[in-house]
Amino acid sequence: MALILKNATYIDHKTLEFRIGHIEVQEGKQGKIIFHQYFPFDSEAEIIDCEGKLVTKSFVVGHHHVYSALARGMDAPKKNPGNFREILQYVWWTLDKALDADMIRASALTTAIACAKAGATFAIDHHASPNHISGSLNIIAKAFDEVGVDHLLCYEITDRDGLDKAAEGLAETENYLKKRQGLVGLHASFTVGNDTMKKAADLISETASGAHIHVAEDLYDETHCIDNHRKRVVERLNDYGMLNSSKTILGHCLHIDEHERKLIADSKAFVVQNTDSNLNNRVGFFNSKDISDKVILGTDGMHSDMLHSAKSAFFVGQNFDSVDFPGIYNRFRNVHNYLQINNFEGDGENNLVILDYDSPTEINQNNFFGHFVFGINSNHVQYVISQGKLIVRDRKIITVDEKEILKFSKEQSLRLWAEMAK
Repeated sequence: MALILKNATYIDHKTLEFRIGHIEVQEGKQGKIIFHQYFPFDSEAEIIDCEGKLVTKSFVVGHHHVYSALARGMDAPKKNPGNFREILQYVWWTLDKALDADMIRASALTTAIACAKAGATFAIDHHASPNHISGSLNIIAKAFDEVGVDHLLCYEITDRDGLDKAAEGLAETENYLKKRQGLVGLHASFTVGNDTMKKAADLISETASGAHIHVAEDLYDETHCIDNHRKRVVERLNDYGMLNSSKTILGHCLHIDEHERKLIADSKAFVVQNTDSNLNNRVGFFNSKDISDKVILGTDGMHSDMLHSAKSAFFVGQNFDSVDFPGIYNRFRNVHNYLQINNFEGDGENNLVILDYDSPTEINQNNFFGHFVFGINSNHVQYVISQGKLIVRDRKIITVDEKEILKFSKEQSLRLWAEMAK
């Protein structure tokens, strides 16, 4: 059944052209939106009156970590981390080792709900659960499907838990890619040896996929690569052919040098910026020099709010980057280009967000950027439409029972924290 957005003010996410009228939203991955001048035209359709609201393309999370969803409020680690490597060791690698099937499902459901309620109908996720690898991606995919948020998943292949676990990660990736769209995930250069890197590169080639890997998030990643491989991280990835794919996503890229920037600029790869996570971990500041057209935005599992990520990137960028109003909006929307050029499904034109943005000032095509940076936030997300189906109505998820899921997730978080404390 079609969905009708009555009296809509539609903002084209590419041109920012404002268009007023009635919109018919078709269901399905190939569903279209059709503009009508007169109303009514389909009495069987569900109708949402959008008078005074803004309708535009929904959002995409360019880099997420489902596995972090149950971390909120957990106890401090057994040892206070003194650097980024210790943050990984005593916090995140302790957490991901404790995850089992129920914890992963709870994490995925709550993450998908958070994405949807913040206006995102698609998430690119980078998952790790070393003691529950096999089938983990399918658990996440099914949870996201239940909520109505599309996805591009990968498993974080790494040698840090042994070569057997690395082999299991490769197998999970290969099996998943036979059934669904996804990427070949790798943790970071400093935890991936040459043999595993080669096998991942071969899998990328065999499946016509791309890599999704953390790159120079901390300076240690670079120094380790130089000490052990006599080259820098981006050079190493380039030598394995991973920059040849337009599906490849390089996470962070905080400590890359001029040569690495040129390699990325000359490649097909994309770079994902995660400002809030970088601030939290105190690892450095992103700079888009020479690679600005490659940049998309993510959250790195800190939250699921892409409007917040855009604002953080803009404000921090005033001191450490070169980014203006159009620039930050382009980064926010560039992930749609990434999905489109690589023919990934689930981000068609019938993915929409309806914003109840009652601004005290005029909003139009000429001043939209000012409202995007200083006004519009996730609190204004009232309705969300995914592949033509309504998944958020009046700020409430309607595809699943959020109350029951939150009860389940709280139970799983207590189990997780108890396991981490052992």
